[in-house]
Amino acid sequence: MRRAAIYLAAVLTSGEINAAPAGYFDLQPGVTLESGDTWVADGNRYRLYGVQSCLRGTTYTDKTGQKRDCGDASLAVFSAYIKDTRPVCAPVAKTANTAYVVCYATVGKDRLDLATMMVTSGYAFAALNAEGLPFHPPYAVAEQSAREQRAGLWQFEDVQHPAILLSRLANERAKKAK
Repeated sequence: MRRAAIYLAAVLTSGEINAAPAGYFDLQPGVTLESGDTWVADGNRYRLYGVQSCLRGTTYTDKTGQKRDCGDASLAVFSAYIKDTRPVCAPVAKTANTAYVVCYATVGKDRLDLATMMVTSGYAFAALNAEGLPFHPPYAVAEQSAREQRAGLWQFEDVQHPAILLSRLANERAKKAK
């Protein structure tokens, strides 16, 4: 992981590029988005490392009093970032079903971490491990900043961090298993 982060930092500070560097792949519009952090392309499942989008089927109340799907909001912003910034991604971890990736997006002449963009805009959250600690602490810092600025979904009083909901589900499953 550290090696990938060092390589990513080197790529982010290098000169202009026209195609994904070795070990990276282009994240093109047209992939099948499963959520605001996960997609399928060419039969492979990918997920942004260290972040958690809002869960589909969970809701928040917008400023007009309408209930909206939180997961759909995350997905819409993720889709827009893919379309507008043409991210380039590299795998950093793999499970049997999913490749976890880091991606950078180009905005003007700047190259930005796509997950950080999602978190700071308020449409994704720092993913937490089983101990409740962030997988990637800088995303937790970005999340706190977004929360304080009431960015994105944080502007709505009833938005819930998906880690809370996922923790409840895990606890319910553990109780049933006993």
